[in-house]
Amino acid sequence: MPIYQLTDELIFPHPSLAEDGILAIGGDLSPERLILAYSNGIFPWYNEGEPIIWHAPNPRFVLKPKDLKISKSMKQVIQKNTFQISLNQAFEQVIRNCQKVSRRGQRDTWITEEMLEAYHRLYHLGLAHSVEVWQDHELVGGLYGINLGTVFFGESMFHKTSNASKYALIQLIEAFPFSMIDCQVYTKHLASIGASTLALSSFTSLLVRESNKKNLLSRESSFTKSDYTGQE
Repeated sequence: MPIYQLTDELIFPHPSLAEDGILAIGGDLSPERLILAYSNGIFPWYNEGEPIIWHAPNPRFVLKPKDLKISKSMKQVIQKNTFQISLNQAFEQVIRNCQKVSRRGQRDTWITEEMLEAYHRLYHLGLAHSVEVWQDHELVGGLYGINLGTVFFGESMFHKTSNASKYALIQLIEAFPFSMIDCQVYTKHLASIGASTLALSSFTSLLVRESNKKNLLSRESSFTKSDYTGQE
């Protein structure tokens, strides 16, 4: 199957037409195109100097809240109140730290300046969000992603202290009733807390239903002590 060349027209081929996870190249990173992409299970991922490459991997790697696994050692970290948590308080710092982290076996960052600017635009529109983990007033971990309806599309995470990025994701899941966290592709880190594969057709069917609901997060969303319910 061909890899599609996008034009200025705001349209994507169906995700099922992706070959080895790659669906199309070209286009732009405008908010309108990114929203259309995510709502159809498509996301950009490319390196500096390459055209924009749009992906729709099959199967998809997802984490459903009911499958969340919190290890005994992680529960102890949570109970000790080792970290403090915040939402949308340091988006710039989080994405810059994620920019420095290698991903999917690549030496160079995939978060180019063009990507960074694009997600900043989504942040100011209230669609991109960051979760920050603090220790002694220092940012030690976090993640950022997109929220459409009841789905959170995780883009990247980082940690400077053990368990900090896991803590960020667990707190996000426990605090807000997401139907699914999109993890895109397999990582051992996320598999350890319950993420698993889902056929692309099932993933996109769920998106049709869930991404059209009211977004769970806003720029003003925050964590409170009562948000965390724990999980046995």
